[in-house]
Amino acid sequence: MIHPNHPLVPIIHMNIRYFELNEETRWFGGGIDLTPHYVFENDARFFHHKLKQACDDFGAEFYPKFKIHADDYFFIKHREETRGIGGIFYDRLKPENTNLSWEQILDFSINIGETFLPIYTELIDRNRDKEFTETHKEWQYQRRSRYVEFNLVYDSGTKFGLETNGRIESILMSLPPQANWGYNVQPEINSEEYKTIQLLKKELTGSKIV
Repeated sequence: MIHPNHPLVPIIHMNIRYFELNEETRWFGGGIDLTPHYVFENDARFFHHKLKQACDDFGAEFYPKFKIHADDYFFIKHREETRGIGGIFYDRLKPENTNLSWEQILDFSINIGETFLPIYTELIDRNRDKEFTETHKEWQYQRRSRYVEFNLVYDSGTKFGLETNGRIESILMSLPPQANWGYNVQPEINSEEYKTIQLLKKELTGSKIV
């Protein structure tokens, strides 16, 4: 994951993994998701369009299935809002549930992995030269707090690491360098911050943005 200093550049997270216990127990998993401090709808559409392209090369059902999985997974239940604008999330992929060979599933994971640099470079270039204010920075720290809450309460990797006596410093490196909590923060109606909150309300069918 990357936590940028610029409040108009989004947080991005990605991991690709392969698990093997024996010949019968092995699978691929992974995903990529975006957590903007401010949701720009054109950026959101670009992000999801690129992920759909990468998935469609291997199966028309992959993107809608994995997008819904991400929408469901990256949901902060106690806040009733999503961590960000989602992405794709998949787990336990193997030939029996994909109609792909092991080699093709590996190629799929590589294809997803190779989307990271061009997608994030484009999003950085779109936003890094925009001017920002102290209000933007305060909101960035507030939104980072939601990232922290999700990772400590719901994230399966973080919970697994903490519950199995993993290397604590490495596990908590996923958290941002600074996050702030304010009591019952309510952005002004029709402000940029208010618009972002409205776009992070999860519907039954998933994200409203794409």
